[in-house]
Amino acid sequence: MPVEFLGIAATNDGSETTPRSSSGAFDKDYTLRLARAHEEHGWDRVLFAYGSGAPEPSAAAAYLASKLDKLQILLAHRPNVSYPTFAAKTFATLDQISDGRLTVHFITGGTDHEQQREGDYLSKDQRYGRTREYIQIVKKSWTSRSAFDHDGEHYHFADFVSDVFPVQQPRPNVSFGGSSPAAYAAGGAEADIFCLWGEPLAETAQQIESVKQAARDAGRTDVPRIQVAFRPIIAPTEELAWEKAHRTVGRIEARKANGPLSRRHSLTNPENTGSQRLLAVAERGERFDRALWTPTARATGGAANSNALVGTPETVAQALLDYYDLGVDILSARGYDLLDDAIDFGRYVIPIVREEVAKRDRANAA
Repeated sequence: MPVEFLGIAATNDGSETTPRSSSGAFDKDYTLRLARAHEEHGWDRVLFAYGSGAPEPSAAAAYLASKLDKLQILLAHRPNVSYPTFAAKTFATLDQISDGRLTVHFITGGTDHEQQREGDYLSKDQRYGRTREYIQIVKKSWTSRSAFDHDGEHYHFADFVSDVFPVQQPRPNVSFGGSSPAAYAAGGAEADIFCLWGEPLAETAQQIESVKQAARDAGRTDVPRIQVAFRPIIAPTEELAWEKAHRTVGRIEARKANGPLSRRHSLTNPENTGSQRLLAVAERGERFDRALWTPTARATGGAANSNALVGTPETVAQALLDYYDLGVDILSARGYDLLDDAIDFGRYVIPIVREEVAKRDRANAA
């Protein structure tokens, strides 16, 4: 099966190790330079993430889509911030601007405080129910040429029909993530792509089976594609890679000493299941399987995709192939020096993985 690579579409150069150097959160030149580096070095798409105070991602994505011709876009969206019919039109318009390069990643929200910053006071279980209803409305808005009514638990409207439709037919793909039973149920029912954070191979295999079972329970005859995310730390030799890894954690700790890494995430008591799982793995040990390393997750409180893959490009590529062999066909990676690491990963890791996947495909065909 084909393999795809997802990078990050950051709007400034800040990371867990380095404060942003620009004067604002949205640096247009840096946003374009980083995206162009991904496009020129073998990446398939980049993620525009969502934060309550961050630059609005669909506008930033539209800016990027108008400047680049090939790079695909994964747009993160929280259902609490707009009505689903309005969102469906926004996404369809962006798919038109990008000539059919859009995938939408729906975020239910794992932290009550972060959700409440934008007026969302539903419980986590209620948010999952709302997200499922929201995705269903967006899908119907993308595909229905006739006006329709909706009378659901969270949304009520009458006689809606859009006048703008996606380039992609019948619709763009829907992406979803999470690590709780409620997330498996919602994503298994509605998602084309289910996103996981990098855990040891055994735990990842268990999560993949949970997603597949949720899809079957929802009556689907297909299953979502699986995406897994890592923080690669690569260098020309193993010794240099491990020196770089420990130096990276040192830089994270130094940043923490000068203030919180994020207003969105607790370093010690995260609410979301994904972060709790990463911290539980870190409690069990630092190194797993071929190259998985957990101190980066421990240092950041399990924030986002924070487990690292450490080693030479060959080692990291083989570690990624271990996940590919589990059924993961979208590999997400983001370094700590966003620009240079995107270039190095594209130059030295992606070609190895693509070549090995092609060998597997030829062997299977034979």
